[in-house]
Amino acid sequence: MFDKRLLSMVPGAVGPIVASVALHWIALVANIALFFIVGAFLGDLLAGAADEAAVGRLMFASALAIVVRMACQASAQMMGQKAADLAKRTVRQAVYDKLVALGPAYRERVSTSEAVQISVEGAEQLETYFGSYLPQLFYAVVAPLTLFAFLAPVCLPAAAVLLACVPLIPLSIVAVQRVAKRTMRRYWGSYTDLGALFLESIEGLTTLKIYRADAAQHERMNDEAETFRRATMRLLRMQLNSITIMDLFAFGGAAVGIAVLVWQFSLGAVTFAGAFAMAFLSAEFFLPMRTLGSFFHTAMNGMAAAERMYEVLDAPEPPCGEHEVDLDRPDIVCRDVGYSYDGARSVLTDVDFEALAGSFVGITGPSGSGKSTLAGVIAGVNGGFTGDVRIGGVSVREASRESLRRAVTTVSFHSYLFKGTVRSNLLLAKPDASDDELWRALERTRVDGFVRSAGGLDAPVDADGGNLSGGQRQRIALARAVLHDTPVYVFDEATSNVDAESEAAIIEFIHELANERTVIMVSHRLSAIQRADQAYVLEAGSVVERGRHDELVARGGVYARLWESQEGLERFACAGEPAEGCEHARPERELEHARVQEPSTSHDGACEGAEPASEVAPSV
Repeated sequence: MFDKRLLSMVPGAVGPIVASVALHWIALVANIALFFIVGAFLGDLLAGAADEAAVGRLMFASALAIVVRMACQASAQMMGQKAADLAKRTVRQAVYDKLVALGPAYRERVSTSEAVQISVEGAEQLETYFGSYLPQLFYAVVAPLTLFAFLAPVCLPAAAVLLACVPLIPLSIVAVQRVAKRTMRRYWGSYTDLGALFLESIEGLTTLKIYRADAAQHERMNDEAETFRRATMRLLRMQLNSITIMDLFAFGGAAVGIAVLVWQFSLGAVTFAGAFAMAFLSAEFFLPMRTLGSFFHTAMNGMAAAERMYEVLDAPEPPCGEHEVDLDRPDIVCRDVGYSYDGARSVLTDVDFEALAGSFVGITGPSGSGKSTLAGVIAGVNGGFTGDVRIGGVSVREASRESLRRAVTTVSFHSYLFKGTVRSNLLLAKPDASDDELWRALERTRVDGFVRSAGGLDAPVDADGGNLSGGQRQRIALARAVLHDTPVYVFDEATSNVDAESEAAIIEFIHELANERTVIMVSHRLSAIQRADQAYVLEAGSVVERGRHDELVARGGVYARLWESQEGLERFACAGEPAEGCEHARPERELEHARVQEPSTSHDGACEGAEPASEVAPSV
């Protein structure tokens, strides 16, 4: 089993693999010399010709052969590990480069769980393939031929029998290979399906709990886990059975060879020294091939992972345009936009949308109406849409990716922070930013106080911001977005799953940013987009209403029903509390006060720490 494409992907591994085979061969020659030396000494000893000098020569030669063999075996293992490490890095880099080439919409062609499994578990399996299997494959061919060359002059019939029995092991491997391939495919298919389901369940855990579907998902997880367990057991059973067959041929072949050797020795055709050496070296004919057989199943696992990797690497890349987006006038226009995740059910249907340069546009609607999908289409994350999407007069299909990155910045509901420091996360957006620029960005997102108390720009950040609250993590991510400094910003539920203080600070920042940049805000909280220049209301994947807040409320449609529902929830939350004590009413009072103070100016500022109400826009 040899994959030329896989080896061609890691050309640098050829040298270490060849070196590993050569070192194994030297170790084998040293072992052959050792047994011939010991056999010759024992022959002299039986003949009464051994003396103290012979004992000294035996000790020196044996020690030298053992040291050479041990050193070569250790060095061969190091060479194999070098090839394996190189293969892991190369494969992971190839998968990463492919995902980058696929662009933000890579998930339309490759699932996140599959990419992770290939890069982690799949790469580990390929480590064994390059580090152990491939060196052993070539050594298993060289070793029997070398032994035959040394032992044929001693006893040709026995050497010929031993050499003839060696191919029985690879033939047994070939016999089970078809079954093994099917079993391995089922195993890896079950493994990736379970991983995808697990990731999907974790990502949607909140939704599952809200709709009380967690119990059903739990049962589904159990069924998938049981399927994977059965696939694993079938794989182990197949491996154990094939190992038993290989052992039968290996030890049976050695026994047949030794029997022929004893027969020749009884006829006087072989000396004692030759018979001794050949008897002890007969197993060496089969051990390399037997070891190869033990690596075979691991290699099959690696090959199954490689097949999945090829599917990723062979995924068609979307066409890459060359036109530049006009950053001075980045109007966003969508016409007849449709989108489907699975090709069967449409999430968006004939959506028309506009966000003129410098405007603040909101997108809202009931859960599952397609709000985030539309935001993903605008941001380039969902590339498989139908219809036409233009930014600055240029179709996103014809615009260069670099130009789109300079035009649009997206902040999702769960922004990711990398393990490192606050500084390292911010510099991802602008590597040459000064400390003053970093602090100004943190000040704009109202998180500078926390960062100073946590240790400054070098404060540690765990993977995914695990040592931060949801609000702190989101505000640092917003500071990173500010540093990116693009003319268009898309906020996809950026205030979800954060505390009230952080929510107020984030909304205040977004409204300030709307005075400088084009802002598109997706939110189920109508208070967050109440002051938008235009609001689009989606239902069942279509735009059912558009207009300003007052117009939509007066119209009495979907938007008005959502507004009344949220007002009712806020009234219920404040029921029984005095107006001064209800935290949900504070932003409304502050908003009215600010309107009295500045009736016709810009966005009003809320008191620091105010918590936003859902029925009115906070004074931000």
